Amino acid sequence: MSVKIRLQRHGATHKPFYHIVAADIRSPRDGRYIEKLGYYDPNKEPSVIELKEDKIKDWYKKGAAVSEAVMKMLTKRKVVLSRKDN
Repeated sequence: MSVKIRLQRHGATHKPFYHIVAADIRSPRDGRYIEKLGYYDPNKEPSVIELKEDKIKDWYKKGAAVSEAVMKMLTKRKVVLSRKDN
């Protein structure tokens, strides 16, 4: 099973709210997920990004891929991902 850390869209039309989840790559964007790893709310000023960094790092060490959008958020929050145990 391949796992990807990605965004899952919620919220009303024109008012999106996103959960950051670890999901099987075969599941649909808003479908089943394995674990919730945080959330992103672009409607607030400034945008709210809440992450469970330890869980994200754990999934990454296990081989999960990270989507481009989530990688940008991690870079903005200065989270360093490494596949090795440090």
